[in-house]
Amino acid sequence: MASDVEVNALAINIAVPEVLQWTDTRRGQEFRLTSVTVRLLPDSTLAAKAYGRPVEGGRGGYVSFPVPETPEIRALIEAGAREAAARWSGQRGLG
Repeated sequence: MASDVEVNALAINIAVPEVLQWTDTRRGQEFRLTSVTVRLLPDSTLAAKAYGRPVEGGRGGYVSFPVPETPEIRALIEAGAREAAARWSGQRGLG
């Protein structure tokens, strides 16, 4: 049965520790980026986008930002992917 199931992508959300958080601007509004959504694509590569809240408060829009290519962020994403793999391998089905 598993061979009949097509999985397009798997996604995880990783909290960015405060020391690694950064800011970026979109449409004149500054955002503090506090989480990274990482997708495992069908070819086994990873794609990542960052999300956060406006620095000035409020909800702001759900807008994605590029993830900076730093060794610290790369290590965070890779550690998150390993943790997610371990959790998925131990899944016990629907509650």
